[in-house]
Amino acid sequence: MTRTYAITGTNSGIGKATKELLESAGHRVIGIGRKNTEIVIDLADPEQRATLADQVAEASGGSLDAVMAVAGTVTTTPVDVQVNYFAARETVESLRPLLLGSPAPRAVVVSSISAVHPDDPELTQALRDDDEKLAMSLAARNHENGSGGYNYTSSKRAISEWVRSAALTPEWAGAGIPLNNVAPATFITGLTEKIVTTPEGRAMLAKTTPMPLHGPGEAVVVARLLAWITSEENTHLTGQAIFIDGGSEAVLRGPQVFDGVRMPGAA
Repeated sequence: MTRTYAITGTNSGIGKATKELLESAGHRVIGIGRKNTEIVIDLADPEQRATLADQVAEASGGSLDAVMAVAGTVTTTPVDVQVNYFAARETVESLRPLLLGSPAPRAVVVSSISAVHPDDPELTQALRDDDEKLAMSLAARNHENGSGGYNYTSSKRAISEWVRSAALTPEWAGAGIPLNNVAPATFITGLTEKIVTTPEGRAMLAKTTPMPLHGPGEAVVVARLLAWITSEENTHLTGQAIFIDGGSEAVLRGPQVFDGVRMPGAA
């Protein structure tokens, strides 16, 4: 059955690979990006983001089967917070009404293995609190004092947490819409190609993002996972952070990921 997808970040990397994979299978994809795609928009600009739902509604004829918020930035500036958190969240929230007419609606956000890397707790909390003014101020401070890398890790952690909470609500699970988060480690894209092809870059990755299974991979590997998560076959997977990472998350966090789990109603 042919499905209609809206995907951000289709100019390059994982978004482009996903668009190409789905189109090769006969599906319709409405690409969203800064240039050379069906909907041209700067997701770092809140005013432009506010037009996204209307543009996608017009391009799709008013109905979608799946939404993928794939676009991301690594700049060390406040742009990372705008795109990786606010734009990702607003993409799936604003396009959710277009999913309601689908017999098998699906949504997914792409975060990163960096969600488990050290973050700026104050910035992450501001994002949890949906305090955009404070978050942007903290992100600007981080950039100015040389700790702008925390803008990326905090934005990825916060969006991962948001997906986990939102997925269980009446608007998502209650409406029959699985909402998940895919967290890749290092895959070869325009953002990472220079890193993975130099000895210095590979040494840095071995320390911060170890991938014991096969090492860095091609973007299409992530695209295949995204295609399944948003397919009709996925009826029960929701609220999950799925690490597609060659084992990186298991190395970084160790085996005890189930500590503290309690059954509902337990004392």
